[in-house]
Amino acid sequence: MQAIILAAGMGTRLRSVSPSKPLTPVGGTPLLVRILANLAAAGITRPLVITGYESAGVEAAARAAGAETVHNPDWEAPNGVSVLAAAPLLEARALLVMGDHLASASLYAAVAAAPLDGDGLVLGIDRRLGHPWVDEADVTRVSTRPKAQALDRIVAIGKTIASYDAYDSGVFLITPALMAALAGLPQPGLSDGVRRLAGQGRAAALDVSAHDWIDIDDPRALALAEDWTA
Repeated sequence: MQAIILAAGMGTRLRSVSPSKPLTPVGGTPLLVRILANLAAAGITRPLVITGYESAGVEAAARAAGAETVHNPDWEAPNGVSVLAAAPLLEARALLVMGDHLASASLYAAVAAAPLDGDGLVLGIDRRLGHPWVDEADVTRVSTRPKAQALDRIVAIGKTIASYDAYDSGVFLITPALMAALAGLPQPGLSDGVRRLAGQGRAAALDVSAHDWIDIDDPRALALAEDWTA
């Protein structure tokens, strides 16, 4: 299976400890390299890294770890633009993961194996609200609705929604439908595309609360990730 890894952003909240978020050492290993290793352990054999800021170093690390790369020259735009950079190479189904979210191999494998009904997407969600690894002020929140004999449906997603029952783990199973949803929007964020598919009943949620993940977005989260991977 293919995996798209978004690693184009600047990572301003980590600049005090690292000039490049994807190359930030976590337990002595660059974050991007750890992500690629966990994807490989989950059986994901065709990684594609979307680069932007500090692209030369990120591309070198990605290629050394066996990944292809695509450069997004508009990397300062919302992250949906980086998703669209992968559109020409996207396979029928692929994982989409954030380059600053480190997840266990078991989480990647669970989302990769999720039942995908039609041509929408599946998002791995964590229902452990209040988890100490999560920055409640910055995490992307998700509201879901149960569906009989199928995965729950996403009804709302965003950092500021007031009513929610899960966190976005940053791991998706996608189809070209996400690209179509994003392509129709000016300067889209990824959540904009998810909202559009959710409005069509094509965005499902898989509970991955049994698996570990962390958004390494600031020095506090980096310290937690260091402890986790020690």
